[in-house]
Amino acid sequence: MKKALLLVGILLISCLAFVTCTADDNGAVAEGDIIELRVLNYIDLSGAGAMEELEFIWQTFEDANPHIRIIREDEFEESFHHAKAAYAAANDLPDVLYVWPSGRSASLHTERMLLDLEPLIRRDGLDRYLMPAVLDPSGQAGGYLAMIPQGITATHTFIANLDILSRVGLQPATTFSELVDQAPVLRAAGYETIIMPNMSTWVMQSCLFSMIAGRFMGPDWDVRILNGETTFEDPAFIAALEFVQQLYETGVIDQSSLAIDYGEGPGLFATERGAYYIDGDWRIGAFITDSVTGQALIDPAAQEHFHIGVFPEIDLPGVQVPARTNSVVLGVGWAINANLAGDEDKLEAAWTLVQWLIGEEVQSFRLRTGGLPNPSWMGIDYSELDLEPLQVSLASLGGQFDVASPVIDGSFDGIVYGPLNEGLQAIGMGISTPAEIAAIVQAAFESWLALQP
Repeated sequence: MKKALLLVGILLISCLAFVTCTADDNGAVAEGDIIELRVLNYIDLSGAGAMEELEFIWQTFEDANPHIRIIREDEFEESFHHAKAAYAAANDLPDVLYVWPSGRSASLHTERMLLDLEPLIRRDGLDRYLMPAVLDPSGQAGGYLAMIPQGITATHTFIANLDILSRVGLQPATTFSELVDQAPVLRAAGYETIIMPNMSTWVMQSCLFSMIAGRFMGPDWDVRILNGETTFEDPAFIAALEFVQQLYETGVIDQSSLAIDYGEGPGLFATERGAYYIDGDWRIGAFITDSVTGQALIDPAAQEHFHIGVFPEIDLPGVQVPARTNSVVLGVGWAINANLAGDEDKLEAAWTLVQWLIGEEVQSFRLRTGGLPNPSWMGIDYSELDLEPLQVSLASLGGQFDVASPVIDGSFDGIVYGPLNEGLQAIGMGISTPAEIAAIVQAAFESWLALQP
């Protein structure tokens, strides 16, 4: 009943908004009245719950809005970014697209290829329902509201398998020194210490090193570099890179992680290949029950034996903030092609879709299925959601840290973080030194500065 009422409500609102929404006696919309929207969507079609997501989010919208025809392109990881870059280069962006607030979507913002959504947000009163933080334009690369984030993202989580640790007589590590001591014990028992899928170059930078850099450099270190107060060759930044080198040299993270594809990580951890797992908060959705198949990578009954927190205290000299910090950024969300400003009907159709995609029903669905840990829509009734233990544990992540540090690919242009991503892998493979990588990144930053007006 609730879903039926929702569909009727969406359809009524849409028909009121579009004078061209006409139907015959059978409820069909005339072909000439249909508005087509091209959409670039980001989804792992092989992931748990993908089919349910397509049905609930996209089919529900199309059923409720017969005058809007969605021509959707589903992409994931690098294929998504390649497709987006190709469309941008051809000045042929889809009408609605999934974007980051900065990072790999930065050029779309800074070149104002995305519509400023603030007038539409204020017109329709969405500011009453969304977190103030996601409506702060300073958090987006272009300095205006080019997209509506679905939430706030902690790009780092540190998950402990308490059962594995108990089997070998260990407790969750509270310091880096304890992790180092645990590595040979775990290895002797046939376990990795930390599972981390590091083959994709962005993972180490986003899911671990951004947090590490914040601990060595202190809060707002990115602003100090951007303001010219320090550089990437600051001894503290080099020390942060040296810490990554130590993670590999001590076996806390095995060099073999550089050959693990991002999609493999959850399965390796769920099958008890390692005692700890590092990834972003979004990845918890990979472990919980797929509502379509009824299967979970980690059975809900076993989820009680996992703890989600942040990396232990880095008990080394020179660390400014040794513990209880995390890397946090505005989450991904939805944007509209700026070229639609000249087509009122198509713009309203796109805005109708974006309101649905960032609205309460979709965010509640994503929260329930594990795809959205910290939704931007305020007022969701969590008591109505059947959450599994890992989701409940993730909900307490905010209480595990006191300081939020920047995410590097959210603060700097790809010209800068691209060489850093590659450099972190080179450090892991032992083919470059931290000082060499710091110099390369600083040179890239200076090249980026030279391009600024």
